[in-house]
Amino acid sequence: MTLPAPHRTRALLTGLALAVAFSLEPMSSVYAQDSKAKSAQTKADKAADKKKAQDAKTKDAKSKDSKPAKDADKKASDPGKASSIGVFGEWGAYQTQGKQKTCYALAQPKTREPEKVKRDSAYVFISSRPAENVKNEISIIMGFPMKDGGEAQASIGDSDFSLIAKGSNAWVKNPAEESRFIDALKKGSKLVVKAASTKGKVTTDTYSLGGLSQALDKVRKECP
Repeated sequence: MTLPAPHRTRALLTGLALAVAFSLEPMSSVYAQDSKAKSAQTKADKAADKKKAQDAKTKDAKSKDSKPAKDADKKASDPGKASSIGVFGEWGAYQTQGKQKTCYALAQPKTREPEKVKRDSAYVFISSRPAENVKNEISIIMGFPMKDGGEAQASIGDSDFSLIAKGSNAWVKNPAEESRFIDALKKGSKLVVKAASTKGKVTTDTYSLGGLSQALDKVRKECP
């Protein structure tokens, strides 16, 4: 089965989004970095008096640090590089730099069944690309190959949505239902995605929706 043109385009864009996801650190790492940053700040405050007594050395240190800092700023603004703009519950918000900035709300499943089946990481992306007038585009990455054009299902409470698959990716089958899908996500507590692999084995990924609304608000703010 050949995918409709809109979904073929999404397949290409999801491939790029997936590359970004693999470059991102896990949520736990983001929390750990925040904790380390606070600890470092506390130590810096305690050492303030000592630094004042070493003005000359401090000036030299600042001079040496200026180039790495500039290099870091340049690296952070490189096109295609993703950076975290917030963590909200189980969801993270990210953005890429460049002429066509893209923002994402992203999460990984809390549970995956059957547990013993080996497969790659799974994600839900909700992306916005202002340059293309695209907002809240939903992409689901299952982490295993599915039959191209095959169907999967997403459930949020009493609401069910048909998905269409290509490779390891899936999208809402009817793009016109995406706004209803987003509304259901905001009101729900969990998202359950069921799909069959090319071998016919059905797997179930369950996502927590805690923090999603805040992550989407951040995405909307950064990519209006």
